[in-house]
Amino acid sequence: MSRQCEICGKKPQFGNNVSHSNNVTKRRWNPNIQRVRALVGGAPKRLRVCTSCIQAGKVLKAC
Repeated sequence: MSRQCEICGKKPQFGNNVSHSNNVTKRRWNPNIQRVRALVGGAPKRLRVCTSCIQAGKVLKAC
């Protein structure tokens, strides 16, 4: 399973750790993905959604 939001498609971003001595190593920033029961087409379904989509109200949670 990829670490990707099923609503907005947000994925990990890649960059570098830079130490005090300017050594560079690769790193990644993962989106905050949560498993949520949401209503899709009137039926509850499990989705992997980022917290920014949950907070923005793009996901209607199923009780």
